[in-house]
Amino acid sequence: MTAHEPSHLVPKLRFPEFQPAGDWKRDQIDNVASITKGKRVSKADITKGGATPCIRYAELYTHYREVIHEVVSRTNVHHENLMLSQAEDVIVPASGETRVDIARAACVLPERVALGSDLNILRSDLYGPFLSYLLNSPLRHTIARMAQGDTVAHLYPRQLSQVWLAYPLRLEQQKIADCLASLDDLIAAEVRKLEALRQHKQGLIQQLFPQPGETVPRLRFPEFRDAGEWEEKRLRGLGTLISGLTYSPKDVRDGGLLVLRSSNIQNGEITLDDCVYVRRDVNSANLTQPDDILICVRNGSRSLIGKNAIAPKKMPDCTHGAFMIVFRASAPHFARVLLQTTAYQKQVAADLGATINSINRRQLLNYRFTVPRPAEQQRIAACLSAVDTQIAAQASMIASLKQHKQGLLQQLFPSLARQMSK
Repeated sequence: MTAHEPSHLVPKLRFPEFQPAGDWKRDQIDNVASITKGKRVSKADITKGGATPCIRYAELYTHYREVIHEVVSRTNVHHENLMLSQAEDVIVPASGETRVDIARAACVLPERVALGSDLNILRSDLYGPFLSYLLNSPLRHTIARMAQGDTVAHLYPRQLSQVWLAYPLRLEQQKIADCLASLDDLIAAEVRKLEALRQHKQGLIQQLFPQPGETVPRLRFPEFRDAGEWEEKRLRGLGTLISGLTYSPKDVRDGGLLVLRSSNIQNGEITLDDCVYVRRDVNSANLTQPDDILICVRNGSRSLIGKNAIAPKKMPDCTHGAFMIVFRASAPHFARVLLQTTAYQKQVAADLGATINSINRRQLLNYRFTVPRPAEQQRIAACLSAVDTQIAAQASMIASLKQHKQGLLQQLFPSLARQMSK
């Protein structure tokens, strides 16, 4: 196959003004871009207020989308020891924890940004944002397969240079990139709204519960302003704890009884994205009930210990793993709020200390909380549940927008798989 050979490539979804524009071109990255590597910028080199903006590869996973307008980190390393970007450079990680992680790209719009050593840098006549979205389309699965290594995946320039891609004329490239960028801006705006709702909820929790050393909250519903002081109780007085299931690899099945683990708790909700199942007749499995509160009591990541979520009404038959514990409360929705308070978080942190990676049932049962009478508990829980409903609706809208974006990434770029098999 020769470079720029007619490929009869067109996307499934194309803007009307480009319908008569004919086929996209097909070529290897090596023929349309040069690939270089960045230069070392260590974590110790990052300085607030540094002279030069810089990007380290790990930040691609935490800070940036497909197009980078502004850079969050800076360094004072001398320019002679840096690899500085040109406008519209596209960066791809050269190493990562998994092959899927490594197959991501971002276009650096500004010039003279220092690019770290674990970054492949693509310089091309293609429109940078378009190339970034193209590499993040289903083409990323092809790139992932080219990476080498198991414990740490590596992607070398010679491998990246062999990737085949398809592209139209520059005007169409810009139209596609602008479309996807506007959707990204919308998603980012909705994510900010979601974060504002979560912060609003945390602010309410702080105001609706007494501060340390106090026995009444600073914000109280009118009907309870004369209801007197709150009473201190231990968690053991609000419900019971149910231990998790210890199972062996021979118990695992493709289907059966769902085992809820810490990975099934995301942003205070139970998700079923990462599921493990065991045989239904496994010994010592305590079935999870609606309104059970699942608490992570052991984890390699200390920041996850203590996180919790309440089981919704509609759940498949499930139990919980040994690193989890269930709190079955007499007033579950109020108890769930207690487990989101600063008082709870401080007690978890105190039990973890400097080195311990778990909390136990005895510690949990002794946790102390200041609580009101049942009627006020219900009022507080109902108020915060209404906020939770808003948060859930906002999160669902964001998930739909992200799914829409994935659909666009599949339809706005033609598939090369069938073409390359010819």
